[in-house]
Amino acid sequence: MAEAVRHDKTARQLRLLSDALDSGRLGPVRRLVNTLAPAEIGNLLESLPPGKREVVWGLVDPEDDGEVLVHVGEEVRESLLADMDPDEIIAAVEDLDIDDLADLVEDLPDTVIDEVLKSMDRENRERLEQVLSYPEDSAGRLMNPDVVTVRADVNVDVVLRYLRLRGELPDHTDHLFVVSRRHQYLGRLSLAALVTHEDNTPINRLIDDEQPAIDVGESADEVARQFSDHDWVSAPVVDDNNILLGRITIDDVVDIIRSQAEHQALGAAGLDEEEDLFSPIKRAVRGRVVWLGINLCTAFLAATVIGQFEMTLQKVVALAVLMPIVAGVGGNAAVQVLTLMVRGIALGQVGQSNARILLWKESRVALINGTLIGTVVGIIAYLWFHSFLLSLVITLALIINFCAAALAGVLLPLLLKRMNVDPAVAGTVVVTAVTDVMGFFSFLGLATLILLH
Repeated sequence: MAEAVRHDKTARQLRLLSDALDSGRLGPVRRLVNTLAPAEIGNLLESLPPGKREVVWGLVDPEDDGEVLVHVGEEVRESLLADMDPDEIIAAVEDLDIDDLADLVEDLPDTVIDEVLKSMDRENRERLEQVLSYPEDSAGRLMNPDVVTVRADVNVDVVLRYLRLRGELPDHTDHLFVVSRRHQYLGRLSLAALVTHEDNTPINRLIDDEQPAIDVGESADEVARQFSDHDWVSAPVVDDNNILLGRITIDDVVDIIRSQAEHQALGAAGLDEEEDLFSPIKRAVRGRVVWLGINLCTAFLAATVIGQFEMTLQKVVALAVLMPIVAGVGGNAAVQVLTLMVRGIALGQVGQSNARILLWKESRVALINGTLIGTVVGIIAYLWFHSFLLSLVITLALIINFCAAALAGVLLPLLLKRMNVDPAVAGTVVVTAVTDVMGFFSFLGLATLILLH
């Protein structure tokens, strides 16, 4: 419901923006754009064709430029950066948080990167270099080294004085982190506990040591799972020696979850989630033609199977009418299982330990669904062509193909994952190829055995 409302709001903003741009009135465009949050501006920019996007980008408040660049895909970001001179880029990114700057820095021109690094003080430059030293999609790359730490051997009044001297807290600060003299993580201190206890209360009495720290090498997917499981707003990040390195906040995790959803939705069609909606034709063709080519190969494989039964098709023309049903319904069944598996793998719920149980469960579901759907199709085939044997053939073929769909849907994603191939991207092509080939082979093979002998 909330997602539908958000989409409607974006569509309405896009319509108003397009109408204002078409009329040539830039004043209303500027006012509309600058009432939006950076993430909303980024979403609108991705929804505009290049000409209008360039105009709107020029009207964005320069103070928001950096945050907007963080919230657009790589291809759109590349096009926006191309319209900015080096001084504008430096001004846009110099006030970003370290974790956001780490996301952007590799897309910046080399000369600009040098200037950005020169404009930073030594501490922040070292923090950025530290974050960039960790692999992409790891906790180390997601974390912000700017954390507020306190010692366990002081009282509440000491911490409150320190916070007043500090003047401000990083965004999404719900806890302070308690560390030892060696900067090892001991636990967290909620702001609520801090302001509701007497000034002379020792901090070591208020420490919450229940929250585990996140290892700096943890994957982004695992970080998102832990935040979801524990309803965290922020979490500490530590190294192998339990030294506190930084923290991850909920805004970064929301971005991960959205990216995962886009990856699964677009990956199933062989598309890149970073692709610009209005990317140049040459780039769009290059990004899609590979998977279309693989699909074509699997189609020829299915056609080869059909070709082996040419004589059967010539003698029983009804087979050509019914044949697409077996492959099409089987393919849908396989995609249903595949979707569940890809989701389970992404959430860490599926692995070698429970694969056999899942396979047994999905095989039984396939057998029941195959029998039900096969019986319905068999009855329709009998009423259509008045052939009991033909209805028997298509019923058996559907049962066989549903079972093949279950096997492919469960086993192939696990196999692809083991081969370091993303099942969200490759899975659909592979499982539908299996059900096409098995569907045609079982249907035409049974027809040859039962109808022609």
